[in-house]
Amino acid sequence: MRPYVIAEIGVNHGGELALAKRLIDEARKGGAHAAKFQTYKADLIACRDSPAYWDRTQEPTGSQHELFGKFDAFGEREYRELADHCRRTGIDFMSTPFDVPAVDWLDELVPMFKVASADITNVPLIRRCAATGKPLLLSTGAATLAEIEFALGIARAAGAREIVLLHCILRYPNEPENARLAMIPMLARVFPECVVGYSDHVLPDPALSALEAATLLGAAVLEKHFTHDKSLPGNDHYHAMDSADLRRFMQKLDRYHAMLGEAGGGRELEAAARLHARRSIVAARNIPAGTVLSERDLIAKRPGHGVSTAHWDEVVGLVTRRDIAEDSVLTWDMVGAGSPG
Repeated sequence: MRPYVIAEIGVNHGGELALAKRLIDEARKGGAHAAKFQTYKADLIACRDSPAYWDRTQEPTGSQHELFGKFDAFGEREYRELADHCRRTGIDFMSTPFDVPAVDWLDELVPMFKVASADITNVPLIRRCAATGKPLLLSTGAATLAEIEFALGIARAAGAREIVLLHCILRYPNEPENARLAMIPMLARVFPECVVGYSDHVLPDPALSALEAATLLGAAVLEKHFTHDKSLPGNDHYHAMDSADLRRFMQKLDRYHAMLGEAGGGRELEAAARLHARRSIVAARNIPAGTVLSERDLIAKRPGHGVSTAHWDEVVGLVTRRDIAEDSVLTWDMVGAGSPG
């Protein structure tokens, strides 16, 4: 199954509605299944003195409240317009709510809800998202297994039935050697009732190797920040993918999907090899009629047109019904049970 790919536009639109729509178009052009935004207000997400936790050389803003205040211009009206644009474009609209009031009006716009890593202990937010009954994506960055289990308990008690755990390292950016993608199969083992995916903050290489490896490890949902220009300053541009990156990656996923095929199929493609490359039981010497066959009379050779070598133990001890020339492929009419003549 192909993973569901989310282009995390977040606030890379910089508060420009036209740019947000352009990013939706580019995400669709690249092949993403969903274009996702972030819905927040600075006063509801962070105290005024909340410190930065990102790379200050890339994003110099020192306060979370100050940074969020730069990008919280969109409200319900703008997100409704973006949701309409997604519908017209043919891509799912998503937006991560960072406060409880946003959940209520986003509910009619989104097919599922995403809870960010930093909110995995945010009981009221998880509870409100889960109560909608829609699929719930939980990012697990910085969380212990106990905290993940706690969040799952809150979500299930509130009504969530379909839950996706997104492995994530809550670090901007994250180095490839710190991606810890082994968490993907581990989460699948520990929480078998959940779908497991991956939310990526690794600086992208041309192959989007982190997403590729995550797919091969079984991630069913992939999320990565998305931009129209990776050279722009700011917290979420320099570690994002763009439309060209995404398009190359989706083409690679198509190749992988074609190569995977369906389990148990393909025998018809191997019919000639099965017939000609497998082995038959063959006379290792000239064998007179009435001979009780022993292993020294026989050899396994290609092609597989005669008695299969799978019947080796059955053939040893049978009696030849006629003379058999050396290098002849045995058929069942040449041998039988009985006493030597």
